[in-house]
Amino acid sequence: MILKRLLLSLFIFLYMFYENWLPTPSCTLLPGQQIHHPNVGDDLKVMMVADLMLSGRDSGSGYWDLHFKDFYFSRFFKKSFDLLKPDMLIVLGDLSSQGSKLSKRKWSYVVQEFHSLLGPFLDLPYHVVPGDRDIGECSRLNELSANKISRSFPGLDSSGCGAFDIGNVNFVSLNSVALLCGNNDLRFSVERALERERIELQTENEQVTDVIKESSGIKIPKYEFNWRENTMLSGSGPVLLLHFPLHQTTNDVQVEGYGSMQDRAELLKKRQPVGDGPYELSQTLPLNATEYIFHALRPRMIFSAHTQTFSDRVHPDGTREIVVPAMSWDAGNNPAFVSVTFRRNGTTAIVSHCRLAGKLHVLLLYTSLFVVFILTVQTSLRS
Repeated sequence: MILKRLLLSLFIFLYMFYENWLPTPSCTLLPGQQIHHPNVGDDLKVMMVADLMLSGRDSGSGYWDLHFKDFYFSRFFKKSFDLLKPDMLIVLGDLSSQGSKLSKRKWSYVVQEFHSLLGPFLDLPYHVVPGDRDIGECSRLNELSANKISRSFPGLDSSGCGAFDIGNVNFVSLNSVALLCGNNDLRFSVERALERERIELQTENEQVTDVIKESSGIKIPKYEFNWRENTMLSGSGPVLLLHFPLHQTTNDVQVEGYGSMQDRAELLKKRQPVGDGPYELSQTLPLNATEYIFHALRPRMIFSAHTQTFSDRVHPDGTREIVVPAMSWDAGNNPAFVSVTFRRNGTTAIVSHCRLAGKLHVLLLYTSLFVVFILTVQTSLRS
């Protein structure tokens, strides 16, 4: 009788642990950040995820994806949304594991799987950035391949780029995969999108300056600019979203994560890749593309992904780049994501690194729960 009660108590404890604690993210505020004021209604909370690597429920993904992984990740999303209460979700590429190889019909299963993971939170505003697994490598890259993802998700143009405002925060997302290519029409489309955003941002900046100076009675000389000039200050542009990290130099300051490029290269060698992606996990945008982005947009903050590991670094001009880790068990580590609160003053962002339970922990708990349940039933039948 005592054994039966002990087993029943243990089963209830494990079940409550499974229901409440295991799917709940553990979020840590990044060092060096101080919150002087509590969150207010005007703050913008954004949940940043990457590398979901969905395979599509009806595209031959098998029992594991359909009945276990997807079920549990839907719980991860629900608990994360309940805890953090984000205003928006951003996916920084590699939504699919092999999306570039899927037909339109099978790609639709990936989209359905993504919608199913969000569940009741599907009405939450979200934005999806193209990744290399989604649209493929340069040799096969064109507007048709980009259209497959741009037609599936809101806010993307035919080149896979987008721009949108929420509250007082301006976001620009780029199809960084195309920027790896040389003589490619899609790359030229992305460059045109970059130039379009630069002109629009600079025009807005000049209009604000005009209003300020006119109100102070100062005569303003007429200014004519061509497409190569940019008078915006560094860090005065939008929040930049892209899949590939920008080029890393020895002058970059590593705040948290894996410091040097050599350390990261060693780490990536030890990781187990998920299938064969078009590009190595150490791939970044080339130096010329990075300089072009800094010159055109003057981003205030950058969020990228692809490496499947978390990193927080500062570029030589003072611009901060957060590399968002993979939110997938298939990446070979505990899934994780980033939570960002953009304060209402428009300049401050509070970043948290959130970790979720690993596959091994979940499997051990499932096994323990099953074993205790069987023992409880056997003990009850004997008594």
